Formats: sequence, structure tokens, C-alpha cells
Amino acid sequence: MSETRVGAPLLEVEHLRKYFPVRGGLLQRQVGKVHAVDDVSFTLGERETLGLVGESGCGKTTTGRVVLDLIPPSGGSVKYAGRDLFTLSRAEKKRTRRDLQIIFQDPYGSLDPRMPVGDIVAEGLQIHGLLDKKGREVAVREALEAVGLRAEYSRRYPHEFSGGQRQRIGIARALVLRPKLLVCDEPVSALDVSIQSQVLNLLKDLQREFGLTYLFIAHNLAVVRYIADRVAVMYLGKIVELAPADELYREPRMPYTIALLSAIPEADPRQRRKKRIVLAGEVPSPVDPPSGCRFRTRCWLAQDVCAEREPEWRELHPGHWVACHLAEQTG
Repeated sequence: MSETRVGAPLLEVEHLRKYFPVRGGLLQRQVGKVHAVDDVSFTLGERETLGLVGESGCGKTTTGRVVLDLIPPSGGSVKYAGRDLFTLSRAEKKRTRRDLQIIFQDPYGSLDPRMPVGDIVAEGLQIHGLLDKKGREVAVREALEAVGLRAEYSRRYPHEFSGGQRQRIGIARALVLRPKLLVCDEPVSALDVSIQSQVLNLLKDLQREFGLTYLFIAHNLAVVRYIADRVAVMYLGKIVELAPADELYREPRMPYTIALLSAIPEADPRQRRKKRIVLAGEVPSPVDPPSGCRFRTRCWLAQDVCAEREPEWRELHPGHWVACHLAEQTG
């Protein structure tokens, strides 16, 4: 899988795989494996936001964590600034981690309730041995102010804050190390709708101010449309469509993408309502995915060829990639 590139990308993910063993019996021998991430490839340019979307269980979060080497891969490579993260020495990985940070989905469980906010935000600086105590205090204050929180909040504990404020603390914790790339793992899904918009606007402002690059993981396509430059759609461990955001929402070519987009409610009730496509059946098991196209068991266009061979990953036109035998019939 390759993409049209302009200059060297900041992040290159090639043929990434992550399988989890399934064990059974008295001896707990491996009897199968969960294909959580199965041959995923994409690139991410500097200061770009790539949205990674799909139903729950499709492998989005696992992809983000394997990209950061928080979970060891089963195969493939992840290159950051031209260097393969999986082949770096332990010391080199530690240095690189300053550039690669994550914002977690749960603003409650991701913060240690026993630590004051200042210590939570400063923890990364201490781990990497950056700055003295006074310097860390200054850095924490600047990070909190950058996300819209007062410096004096550093003495409070997480339970004293709302969900939106806690997520801002999580963003400050990632931001204090001045990273280049942030994996945003559903950073607004646990928040009220009104707070979601505030956090999304904050992320866009921070991207402009600090030159950040985002891998933005979400299941809400309306949220992704607002923030992403390009969108990759995942289904059962594979990317099935990737295109510039405006083009994907205007002209999706993979039936799965079409079904997902049909579920987005219209903001203006006076507009003509889209026909909702309700997918039949359940998502197949990632332990034993279907042959050929993995979406064929739920696809209303499926033909014999869809079961016989896996669809080729191909570029329909510049920048718009799809894995579907029947993509031309959906246009």
C-alpha cells in the first residue's frame, strides 16, 4: 500500500499487524488469534490531522497504541521522521517518546486521583529528566494556561474538576513535553456535546500554535469531519477507504463508509434527509474473519468475487484510496 506524497511524511505506517492470542483448554494453549490490526498502512504529514474512524472493535485504538509502541506489534513497521520505532534502542526510544504523546479517551481513569494536577502534568518532565524543579513549575504553568486552565489549579486534585477540565489536564500533560505528534484516542467521546466543541476548538488552536500533528481516533464521523484533513475508515482490522475529508464525505466509494455516513444526523431539519442504511447482521469475529472482503457478509452489493479474493487497495483518483471490488458502482 502506498499513497501520493508531497515531501517526506512525519509518520509512515507500513503493513502494521497486531494479533492477540486466544488460549483454551487445561494447558491454555493457543487455539487461535484475534486479528485486531491486520496489514494497516498510512502516512501522516507534518501539521496534518488524520482521522481514523470505524465501529467499536474495529482496531482503531489498538492501531494508535501500536503506532506509539505501547503495545508490541506482530509485524510491520512504524517510521517517525524516517526512523523505524521498533528497531530503536531503549535509550533512543525514550528520547523519541518525548515527540510522540497520547491523549486518552477517559478523562477520569487516565488521571491518578492521588496526585495533584501539577505533579500529573510534570510527571513526563521528571521521567525524562528535563528542567529543574523551578523550571518544571514554569512549564506546568504554561501548559495549563495553554489549555485554558489557571496556574493555581496545579495544587488541586482531579476529583475537583469536571470531565471537560480533566480532559484539558490530560492534554496539558501531553503538551508539556512539546511533542510533534499526538495520538488522540477518542478524546471527546466521554464529554457532553457542548464541551466536545470546546475541546475540539482547543485542539485546533494548539495545532496552529505549536505545529502539532494529530492521529485522531473516533467513532463519531461528525466530529472527525470538523477536525480532520484526511480520513481513514477501518473495518475489522483493515483500512477500507482513505481520502481527503471533504471528498470522503461528499463522495464515499466503499459501501461500509456509505453506511456510516448515512447515520450522521442532519443539523438543519429543512435539508433533504439522507436515506439511512441499516447494516444487516453482526460484525464478524476478528478471530475468524470472512474470506475475501471482510465487509461482504453485511454488504448489500456483495457478489461472488467479494468472497473469492481480497479486494486490491487502489487509488481511484489522486488521494482517494479504496479496497472494494465494486467501488465504481457506488459513485
